[in-house]
Amino acid sequence: MQTLQITQGALARRGFADSAAALSRLADWTSDCESLLDLITASADPDHALLGLDRLAEEVPGLLTRLVAEPDLARHLILVLGGSSALQQHLLANPEHLEHLTDVTRKSAADLRAELLRTIGADPDAAHPVADEPPGQPGDPLRIAYRGALLRIAARDLAAPEPIEMMPEVAAELSDLADATLDAALAVARRSIGPDRAARCRLAVIGLGKCGAQELNYVSDVDVLFVAEPVGVQAGDDDQAGDDDRTGGDDRAGADQVGVDEAITIATQLAAELTRICSAHTAAGTIWEVDSALRPEGKAGPLVRTMTSHRGYYQKWAKPWEFQAMLKARPAAGDLDLGAEFVEMITPMVWQVAERDHFIPDTRAMRTRVIDHIPQRVADRELKLGPGGLRDVEFAVQLLQLVHGRADERLRSRSTLEGLHALIDYGYVGREDGKGFGLAYQFLRSLEHRIQLQRLRRTHVLPTSEDDLRALGRSLHYSDPVKGLQNTWRSTAHRVRQLHRRLFYSPVLDAVASIPSADLRLTAKAAEDRLKALGYDDPRAALRHIEALSNGVSRRAEIQRQLLPAMLTWFADGPNPDHGLLAFRQTSDALGTTPWYLRALRDEGAMAERFARILASSRYAVSLLQRAPQVVQMLADDHEMTPRSFEHLRAEMSAAAGRQRTPTAAVEAIRAIRRRELFRIAAGDLLGMNDVLEVGEALSDLASATVHTALAVARAAASPESRTGPGSKTDPGTTADPDPVPTIGVIAMGRWGGQEAGYASDADAMFVISGSGEGEGTKIGAAVITELRRLLSLPGADPALIIDADLRPEGKGGPLVRSVDAYRSYYDRWSATWERQALIRAAPLAGDRELGAELIKIIDPLRWPADGLDATQLTEIRRLKARMEAERMPRGTDPSKHLKLGPGGLTDVEWTVQLLQLQHAHRIPELRTTRTIEALEVATRHGLIREQQARWLRQSWLLASQIRNQIMLVRGRGSDTFPTDARELSAVAELMGRSSGEGSHLVASYQRAARRARRVVDAIFWQE
Repeated sequence: MQTLQITQGALARRGFADSAAALSRLADWTSDCESLLDLITASADPDHALLGLDRLAEEVPGLLTRLVAEPDLARHLILVLGGSSALQQHLLANPEHLEHLTDVTRKSAADLRAELLRTIGADPDAAHPVADEPPGQPGDPLRIAYRGALLRIAARDLAAPEPIEMMPEVAAELSDLADATLDAALAVARRSIGPDRAARCRLAVIGLGKCGAQELNYVSDVDVLFVAEPVGVQAGDDDQAGDDDRTGGDDRAGADQVGVDEAITIATQLAAELTRICSAHTAAGTIWEVDSALRPEGKAGPLVRTMTSHRGYYQKWAKPWEFQAMLKARPAAGDLDLGAEFVEMITPMVWQVAERDHFIPDTRAMRTRVIDHIPQRVADRELKLGPGGLRDVEFAVQLLQLVHGRADERLRSRSTLEGLHALIDYGYVGREDGKGFGLAYQFLRSLEHRIQLQRLRRTHVLPTSEDDLRALGRSLHYSDPVKGLQNTWRSTAHRVRQLHRRLFYSPVLDAVASIPSADLRLTAKAAEDRLKALGYDDPRAALRHIEALSNGVSRRAEIQRQLLPAMLTWFADGPNPDHGLLAFRQTSDALGTTPWYLRALRDEGAMAERFARILASSRYAVSLLQRAPQVVQMLADDHEMTPRSFEHLRAEMSAAAGRQRTPTAAVEAIRAIRRRELFRIAAGDLLGMNDVLEVGEALSDLASATVHTALAVARAAASPESRTGPGSKTDPGTTADPDPVPTIGVIAMGRWGGQEAGYASDADAMFVISGSGEGEGTKIGAAVITELRRLLSLPGADPALIIDADLRPEGKGGPLVRSVDAYRSYYDRWSATWERQALIRAAPLAGDRELGAELIKIIDPLRWPADGLDATQLTEIRRLKARMEAERMPRGTDPSKHLKLGPGGLTDVEWTVQLLQLQHAHRIPELRTTRTIEALEVATRHGLIREQQARWLRQSWLLASQIRNQIMLVRGRGSDTFPTDARELSAVAELMGRSSGEGSHLVASYQRAARRARRVVDAIFWQE
């Protein structure tokens, strides 16, 4: 047989770090061993695998020949040697365990138990197996047998073509092996304290944590809890716990008490010995730590309790986190019937814990504390506890289970992955999110397994050594082991952090958790009573909406059933729950089959709560939403609630209009954008994200962009190309060219010009055209403006934007458009004092800005007169104001409740500020502003008005402006007076931050502010 021909360079290329040492070890290999070299090259650490095989071959004569003849054994052995130094040492110490690697098929839990019990000489079929160990350290045969069984699992794991997919099966078998080991350790313990003595008690070992969930690692602390009863006594015969239950006492008396005390003593000895056997470090190695710290009162409490004692503790003293720990409770070893009784007793309490006060905040705080206590040096490498680690997945899944599992028993699973799959299957977690969470969890667990397997040490930290990282990456089949592994870890941690934040901090959880479990499973009558108690005026109609939304077995119905408890509570927090529920049903009917809609409500942070508040608060916003339901998406992102600038809107509207074929379609596209933006502004207003000044500016910018782009459409429609053709003034058959369309500037007036528009504001405007203003140009310009007004006022899905040109020179009787020269001529000869005052809020906000600026140059000397106002002009202004107060107030209206014309209302404040501007802006340039509050602040700084007076004017003006806006939002139509309907008035008050039913308080507050403002108006405007 020829010697194996291989060079040092070839070995280096095959992945050997120390190719010289490898070449030396291969010196005696024959050519038929090349298949073994291929297997070594494919292992996680070829150098370590070859070293181990070389050493093992010295202990086992003929090993290489056998391995060549048995390729499955060879593959399993070499992968273990290269993947685990600890198991390599075990094989060197126990070479007979090679036989475990000939067949690595998964064994059942029963077979594992029987195998271990036979190893220690116990009868697997006995009711209470007792070990028959040879002399020596108690438990050593079990420790050796445990490692042998571990060999099989590790070999099958390391040989898996897809290790991440293999993880759940590996974790399950490790858990089965743990159960078998606990039973075997208990058999050893029975021998240690005496079989007869041990037989006088029943002892159940309850698996908790990963052990209870059957998802153990290679090296986990095995969390357990011990329950004991005397033999022959039914568990929990006395259902009532005594006063000493907290300390482990039992209230049974007399002979029974003696039996209980003795049983507890014996069981404690057994539990302590079991713990020592599993946790001890001996020459034969160790198994794992048995951790009973999750028992009542932790390490300070008794190691073993009876059922009665446990029940008493959990009923009276246990904290919420202790029930969360019991979520995974499972009979693992010992008396399984007794264990099952304990689980049956504790389970109802587990599924009630989410109702406790502060449960969710406390759970979140507990997760935060864990992160805060991670040492900084390992924080970015912590697979288990760090941000984006395993705990983020486990805590999120458990919290969802505990909240929703109260009413939905399908979610009651101990296993993280099984629980996650149930949450996905029944619509609590989106399919894509759930798939991402599951794959991330399996990757993290697989990586954790590989790290622990190397030395069989309990660790969850990614190593820093490049050699260790390379071995890990190779074991997980990365082509670029180090970089591939690190990149996957970083991307996985980032993905887990994102999903954890979305699920763990979902407001839906808080809302559902606040509802008692009994209320989640109401009969129709009980549900009707609860709806009425929540504040629904028509609970029967509400029930019909609920039934329509949640009936059926579709995924849509599943998600609706999850959302409704939270949504109903949020609707009830709003002014009009009935309208909120109806609007939700209507929107869901329109969008329910849209893939993103229900998923976004369930998953996107505060979106569902925001949506509910808007639906239950505002007919105006709901009407916009129902005409374009897709805009609900913007509620998921705070940034989306920020109003868009004029330039942003102008660019978007221009692009949308440019894609249309007709002027009508182009303006419809513009109005669709305006409708969306109105909802954005209204939503931000309703959610308290924008104050009244920001709302006014946003509405004004929106009006400017709408008029600007619609004007461009109207001008294009009136272009010479559009005006040629049969029947036009200039027929294509003639030689005359049609007149061009003049350039048009739009001067915003009133609240629009002051950037103070409300939801119900018209767009007051004047129009200026280029040229001399004579001939056909004026007619064409007027036609363009007429068409603009028509297009914007057509019936449509959005509120019409009415352009009001009555503030132009000569009012309704004057030309609709004028040239700059025509305006100059008019103002030089005819302008009245009231026009000067109206021009204070004139601003070139649409159309041709340069042309508008030319007109502003003509306007400025009028509205900022060089010498202020003379006595005649001041008298004229006051006379006009008095006439308005007398004539414009609607008959039968209480003036103190009129927000615009009443004493101290909007008009009072605005005229007072404008009077100060007319009088002083010639010498104080800062007063030359179109904005009321800005001018008021300037006047205060310059001593034209006292600070308290300015504060009173500001308060009244802002309050009146906000109330007008909220009336529009609540009712869907504008009004300058308070609603007479008590429910509507209460709704307005709630939107203003008051409690339900405080509408009259809002009116009183406004009247008080208005009275103060009127005193200032009397002193400054009327000079009384």
